[in-house]
Amino acid sequence: MQGQIIKIVSNQYTVLTADNKQINTVAMGKLRLGLKPVVGDLVEYDELEGQYGIQRIMPRKNFLIRPAIANIDQAMIVMSAVEPDFSSLLVDKLVFLICYADIEPIIVITKMDLVDENDKVYNFIEDYRKAGYTVILSGHDLTIDDIKNQLKNRITVLTGQSGVGKSTILNKLDKDFAAATQEISQAMGRGKHTTRHTQLYPVAGGWIADTPGFSSLDLSRIDAKILASKIPDFQNVEKCRFNDCAHINEPNCAIKKGVEEKRISSIRYQHYVEISTQCNQVKEWEK
Repeated sequence: MQGQIIKIVSNQYTVLTADNKQINTVAMGKLRLGLKPVVGDLVEYDELEGQYGIQRIMPRKNFLIRPAIANIDQAMIVMSAVEPDFSSLLVDKLVFLICYADIEPIIVITKMDLVDENDKVYNFIEDYRKAGYTVILSGHDLTIDDIKNQLKNRITVLTGQSGVGKSTILNKLDKDFAAATQEISQAMGRGKHTTRHTQLYPVAGGWIADTPGFSSLDLSRIDAKILASKIPDFQNVEKCRFNDCAHINEPNCAIKKGVEEKRISSIRYQHYVEISTQCNQVKEWEK
């Protein structure tokens, strides 16, 4: 039988079955010695004497370490237009990390009711949309229908700096979900001996992780060349002359030509150049 892990508390795994029932399972011995199951894993399980046991983890399409979750469809990058001010560099760092992990980035900009129509944030919005990114605008006088539609039938994690309005969005989506995640967050902060807990919650016809976001913007373990091959903006041009092109100082670079011809965002390219210096910093013995 097959299902998907939606909750882990200590060594107990809650699996959503193919007919939408939730069952409690344990990991069988051979799994405890190898790959550890995480929330989002598609698994094979069986039943023996009234006890369900996970026998196999199916191949993952992607995986995040923090929060430990697999098979994510999208990551919503929540940023505010003001208070704190919109940072395209921070958005792009998250976009790069998300795309590197083979996850689709969705950009949600909150507090749009606090800026006028001439605010510079609209230039960034146009830049992202022109490059093909999904950008959703949110604010006091705006509905969250677009966010709900984006969540349907998908597994989502949320990320973004504090104060941008993630809690407000969660409250509008589902007050019970928002209250539950806040309670868990408080419990997790009470001490290092608190039981480990990770969970997916059903929201708006999809699933949202209760431990949203990336805990670190560490780029040191990222391979800059692989990163360049996964940035969406860079995919709409021909291949570079050299297979090992870093797209910075090399001659006849297709990416740089794309920037010059305005087929690639100059903002994203400049951020790539800046961020690439932070990549490949981990020594072989540290891996």
